[in-house]
Amino acid sequence: QILNTEKSQDYKLLSSSEVGSLISALGCGFNHESDDYVKNEDEWIPITGSMDAIAKLHQKDYQIIVATNQSGLARGYFDEIALAAIHQKLNSMAEEAGGLVSAIFYCPHLPDANCQCRKPKTGLLKQAENELGIRLANSYLIGDSLKDLQAAVAFQMKPVLVRTGKGRDTESSLKGRLKIETPVFDNLEAVSYTHLRAHETPEHRVCRGG
Repeated sequence: QILNTEKSQDYKLLSSSEVGSLISALGCGFNHESDDYVKNEDEWIPITGSMDAIAKLHQKDYQIIVATNQSGLARGYFDEIALAAIHQKLNSMAEEAGGLVSAIFYCPHLPDANCQCRKPKTGLLKQAENELGIRLANSYLIGDSLKDLQAAVAFQMKPVLVRTGKGRDTESSLKGRLKIETPVFDNLEAVSYTHLRAHETPEHRVCRGG
């Protein structure tokens, strides 16, 4: 699978408890913060520390997966060739740092398309389970938007909010159960050093699926 380039904040990372996986939005930690759509590989710039964070998580046997809303395709801001180049850049930089992005799943549709894959719907998460042969219940989903957290809860995953991208605005808008139960970190690097290490238990480190 490949990842996409909606607004730079919108790449999320998911984590499977069985696989020691993580799902994320690129904005949650990968892509340099901007309110503009990322249209080509030159505009895709990782947030400082994010590639090292991927490496540390990978070395702890977490399977890194990306699930992202990317309406820029439907809007005509970029094409599949540009998208593939961005994904290749992400994968290459992660590998150079000693990490690995196992798969990238994206929704190319407009918000009003009423598709099943655009978060907060859970189609991308179901696709990840089906294609990778894993279960994502009780896994971490790290993101910067309310849609990410809602998708995590709907899919029985553990939401984690980062303040990069849209994260600070999301944090200030949290209410009820999400506000109480969602841990918040400055960036993906902080998650890798603090949250996952502190919460790592045997059930989060089972063998990779496929």
